[in-house]
Amino acid sequence: MSSSSSSQQSRIHAAGTARPMRRGVGAAGASVLPLVLLALQIAVGSPARAQAPAAAWDADHVAVAHTTVAHTTVPDLADAHITAADPAAPSPRAPLAATVTEGQVKEVAPGGVITYPSVTSCLTVTVRLRGGGLVGAHASLFQVPGELRSDQILPALKSLVGGRPVSRIEVRGAVGAWHPSYFTKAIESYADGEAVPVPSGQDFDGLARTVADGLGRARQVVTVQDVPDGDQIIR
Repeated sequence: MSSSSSSQQSRIHAAGTARPMRRGVGAAGASVLPLVLLALQIAVGSPARAQAPAAAWDADHVAVAHTTVAHTTVPDLADAHITAADPAAPSPRAPLAATVTEGQVKEVAPGGVITYPSVTSCLTVTVRLRGGGLVGAHASLFQVPGELRSDQILPALKSLVGGRPVSRIEVRGAVGAWHPSYFTKAIESYADGEAVPVPSGQDFDGLARTVADGLGRARQVVTVQDVPDGDQIIR
């Protein structure tokens, strides 16, 4: 293990002295902080992390469309093109169903369904367009190889939504595992000697304000919900 990894682990163990947090919904009431700290330690040696078995979670909402956005690919701006005649129109190639895995941003047409698989320590951000479509992002605490880091998710989502009118923005997932700053500076971007922020509780308002600012939208349209681990199916 490199001296850089040893230093990062030292910062992680030091952060472990922060008071534990609890998830606020049903079976998710167990402490989340140990999971975050364990994930931090795992990430020092490998960027990949294990996926927990998913228990399906279904909401009465719609889905989010497909345009893979990774460091090797960029949003398909031709698909997401907005015409002056109808600024609320969905992407002409948006599918009716999409699976949005960690580090991805996709769009679905009106009436479509988005599935965010195995949401454990992650957050999902779903933008509901007034035209009926959905644009969604799956933010991961640690970067999945070939996909977006947590501090790249909101810029990519904003780019795909463009100037289309938005009715609501929904943030769901492991609220207690996330410090709002992870959306603006990913954990991987901290240098040796820098303290990585550790959440001290469920910061619903802080996350809502950060997402609103990152997407250039009003705070009032953003909601944040802590939900049990598992798949999120948005209809």
